[in-house]
Amino acid sequence: MGLIASVKNLSKVYGEPGSPICVHALRDVSLDFTAGQCVALCGQSGSGKSTLMNIIGCLDRPTQGQYLLGDIDVADLSDDELSEIRGQRVGFVFQNFNLIPQLTIAENLEVPLFYQGTPPDERAARAAVLIERVGLQDRGHHRPNELSGGQQQRAAIARALINNPLIILADEPTGNLDTATTDQILALFDDLRSQGRTVIIVTHEPEVANRCDRIVTLRDGQIISDTLPN
Repeated sequence: MGLIASVKNLSKVYGEPGSPICVHALRDVSLDFTAGQCVALCGQSGSGKSTLMNIIGCLDRPTQGQYLLGDIDVADLSDDELSEIRGQRVGFVFQNFNLIPQLTIAENLEVPLFYQGTPPDERAARAAVLIERVGLQDRGHHRPNELSGGQQQRAAIARALINNPLIILADEPTGNLDTATTDQILALFDDLRSQGRTVIIVTHEPEVANRCDRIVTLRDGQIISDTLPN
C-alpha cells in the first residue's frame, strides 16, 4: 500500500520555550499512514491527539519535525499555501456536522468547490454523485435541520469527499449518534477504506476504535501504543 502521509519526530510547543506557560503538546511523534487504512487516534483529554489531528489536517504547524502529505513537506508552507493544500488534499468530518444551516445539502457539498473556482455545472454534478453515494439522493434539496443526525453526518462525509482528498480526518464522528446510526456511519467509513481512502478517526469510543485497522494511543504528547484492534 502506498504511503499517503508521514510525520517524523514531530513536536509541538505552545508558548515561549522556557517560559512557565510553555506547553509541550506533542513530543517526538513519528507515524506513517498508508492508502486504504483507517487509523484511530485515542487518548484522554490533553493527550495531544487533537493537536496531532490539527497538524495532519494542515490547520497548524509543528514546532519541530517533518510532516509529509503526499510529496509535500507541510512544515515549510506559507499560510496561503497551507490553506490551499488543506482545501485540496484534506477532508474533514466533525462531531457536530458543521453544515451551513441556510444552505441545502447539495449546496453545502458545493461550498468547497466554490472556493476552488469550480464551474457551477461541475459543482452540481459532483455533489449529486456523492449525495447518491451516501444514500441521500432524496434529501439533496433539504436543509440540515430537516435531516436526522445520521443523515447530517452522511452529508458531512460526502462534503469531505468532494475534493477527492488524500486523507479524511474525522473528529469524534459518531459522538452525537445512537448505536444503530453509529453502525451505519462506520459502515460508510469501511466502504471508503475498501475504495483505497485513508481515514483517521479521533475517538474515545472503544467500539469505534476496534473497527479501525490500527489504534494509536497518545498520552502526554507521546505515542504509548500503536496496535491492531481487538
